[in-house]
Amino acid sequence: MKKLLLLFCFLSLQLSAQTITQDSVYLFSYCSLKNDGKIGLQLAWSIDKNTWNSIGSDFGVLGSDYGTWGAQKRMLSPFLWLGADGLWHCVFSVNEKDNALAHASSVDLIAWGRQSYPVFSGSQNCLLPEFKYDAKTQQYLISWLSKVGDKTEVFITSTKDFRSYGKEQKALASTRLNLRTEVKLGDKTETGLVYKVPSAVVNKLLKHLDTEKERQKLYRENLYEDTVKLANLKPLSAQVTVDFQKRKPISSTLMGIFFEDLNYAADGGLYAELIQNRDFEYKLSEKGGNDKSWTATKAWQTTGQAKLTIDSIRPIHYNNSHFAVLTTTQKGDALVAEGYEGIALKAGEAYYLSLFAKNMTGKNSKLSIQLKDASGKVFAVGVVNVKGTIWQKYEISLLVKESTANAELSIVPETAGQYAFDMISLFPKNTFKGRRNGLRADIAQALADLHPRFVRFPGGCVAHGNGLDNIYRWKNTIGKLEERKPMFNLWGYHQSMGIGYGEYFQFCEDIGAQPLPVIAAGVCCQNSSVGGAGQQGGIPMEQMDSYIQDILDLIEWANGDLTTKWGKVRAANGHIKPYNLKYIGIGNEDLITDLFEERFRMIFKAIKAKYPEIIVIGTVGPWSEGTDYVEGWKLANEIAIPMVDEHYYQSPGWFINNQDYYDNYDRSKSKVYLGEYAAHIGGRANNLHTSLVEALHLNSLERNGDVVSMSSYAPLLAKEGHTQWKPDLIFFNNTEVKTTVDYEVQKLYGVHAGESYIASQVELSDMDSYLQKRVSVSVVEDSKTKDLIIKLVNILPTSVDTKLNLKEFDYLPEALKITLTGKLKDTKVLPVESKQSVGSSFYTNLPAHSLTVIRLQRKK
Repeated sequence: MKKLLLLFCFLSLQLSAQTITQDSVYLFSYCSLKNDGKIGLQLAWSIDKNTWNSIGSDFGVLGSDYGTWGAQKRMLSPFLWLGADGLWHCVFSVNEKDNALAHASSVDLIAWGRQSYPVFSGSQNCLLPEFKYDAKTQQYLISWLSKVGDKTEVFITSTKDFRSYGKEQKALASTRLNLRTEVKLGDKTETGLVYKVPSAVVNKLLKHLDTEKERQKLYRENLYEDTVKLANLKPLSAQVTVDFQKRKPISSTLMGIFFEDLNYAADGGLYAELIQNRDFEYKLSEKGGNDKSWTATKAWQTTGQAKLTIDSIRPIHYNNSHFAVLTTTQKGDALVAEGYEGIALKAGEAYYLSLFAKNMTGKNSKLSIQLKDASGKVFAVGVVNVKGTIWQKYEISLLVKESTANAELSIVPETAGQYAFDMISLFPKNTFKGRRNGLRADIAQALADLHPRFVRFPGGCVAHGNGLDNIYRWKNTIGKLEERKPMFNLWGYHQSMGIGYGEYFQFCEDIGAQPLPVIAAGVCCQNSSVGGAGQQGGIPMEQMDSYIQDILDLIEWANGDLTTKWGKVRAANGHIKPYNLKYIGIGNEDLITDLFEERFRMIFKAIKAKYPEIIVIGTVGPWSEGTDYVEGWKLANEIAIPMVDEHYYQSPGWFINNQDYYDNYDRSKSKVYLGEYAAHIGGRANNLHTSLVEALHLNSLERNGDVVSMSSYAPLLAKEGHTQWKPDLIFFNNTEVKTTVDYEVQKLYGVHAGESYIASQVELSDMDSYLQKRVSVSVVEDSKTKDLIIKLVNILPTSVDTKLNLKEFDYLPEALKITLTGKLKDTKVLPVESKQSVGSSFYTNLPAHSLTVIRLQRKK
């Protein structure tokens, strides 16, 4: 997951079609400090160096990828110059404090190559960089200022290729070029560089940006405006002709789900554990110090005269170094857990209470275990006998008498003393499929009802983490709960690792889905708040062999038999048979940098050598175009990556006008996993509007199911009151699961999937292209049942009376019809089932703003 950097701010462009007729013009490059330097590299042109014309308003042709969101992604003092290699090179400062510069190059100032961030240890910061070409040494000499307090020093280094650099040295101020000048742009004065260039350079820019302006106009289209624009549109008719002779295969794994511990999706969500901070491992740093309650005692309190402290001497396991010490001086004092904003209990159901405990005074004692509410009403009670001064695990079952959403867990020693506790857990017996340490039944069932063919886990950004120390390590998540290693969640909270790789794989097996683990590509998230230059820190090369071995061990753990080291570990953890892992993702929407590529190649080569049957899924960045998309596909083509992971969150207009997005993909190259996508509209609402344009896209994915092998909407889950990113497919609280209309669309495509795509042609009574793009048909066949499934999407504000012509007809005369329709802003719409009479030709009506699924059953 990520926030998207839009390199082109076309909404603010103010361009008019024009061609400069002079042979040459002046080009001015600069970066306005407006918006703290986050606009990026800006350009203007002039015929006479007096009157300047901005190329767009607040428009950047190149943005900075350096650092975390919010505070960084800044460009300061860019120095743009045409190099001896014919490329435009841009070197800029990333901020006022880091000892790193940034570099990118372009052939035409439109398409830019990779960014790199060389670090120079001799200077304190890198300000006002500039460079020149030394023809004698055939090197570029780069200089910058380093300023600390009142002291300013000049540093210089050299490079031939802007990849490797010589050692920086101090230099005299006289070595500086000082080419920057001030230019008046409207009512503002900007500082940058002026060059004389052929007018073709600027003409190409203007033409490109005018084209992009028109494209963005299309992408701003939405169905709300259609209701006004097409208010007088009369009901239409359509003919759909199905050609059974034109077929192509559809991937059997096209529809899946992507789970990430985002929006409190795991702990307090899908993971059925009811006790928050059961391991007493919460830390202030997980919330950046902003939540003073986020400590090892979070969600715990005491009653009476009891005192709660945290100790770390002789813990249960070094991976869980903290535990609670309760000191009581009178009977009735208690340690109380609030759970995740209350503990929800159901009448008549049993709950497992387990804890590690020891009596630090050496005496045996009884603990009264009580589930009650703030008023003192008791819902269940039990007793635990704590014996001795050595850690022991205790477990009892509690039968709840009455339902409540706001219970607490109280642990009440019957005698005064000092007690140590850790891993205090309360689990419903009724988990999904009855699994111990399992999943919350209602949420897991909602996921299973989508009929996903695969499950991607453990996340997107969570997988490659906030800095190298936060990369998700699968080995820390298997085995006994007390031995797993919890850690900071990149999204700003705590991961207990109660849901680990064993639980993910088991869930996949329980619902008949392929597991798709995603592993960091040897780099952390480029948006990290800590890490290397640019924050895309790379695992040191001397540690890469060990890191790669961990990945190979994962495949052995998943697929190895009992004669293998990690197959034995899997069996010892309760799963004797192999999981039959087929796919593994390496990387998550990473910047495609030299740092990334070097490590990815090593991992890919090792997997291919030892496990050639495993399908490795690479990454092509966070967007549907741009540098990382181009560079990612270039790498995929060069080393023949079997599949690549594409991500994009787009406006409704993008989906409407890109239904042919995959039509021209080269079928001989990498397959596509569309790992993250969703329609985003104002306020990022989930409603009928977003779901219908996503249905348009799903129709195009089915049509291109021979090249798009997998797809998954994102994000999947969000806990109400804890949503960091939206829209989400499913919202929930402690007692309810609230599916969205987008969920209903995903479910219809998952349940009514096919493995064979059958060509069809749509003829609308009005052939206006604007209207035609708003009616879509996909016809597929279920390979098992031989049922014919017709999906029709109508996003027009009027109904379409549709005649379907089947050249071949061997189906029962009555079909299942499912209709999803309503008002565009409806957030909860349920599909309605009915019967549809069918024949070689038959009519059906597509309501305004609707998705219709017709399933014809083959005659026996």
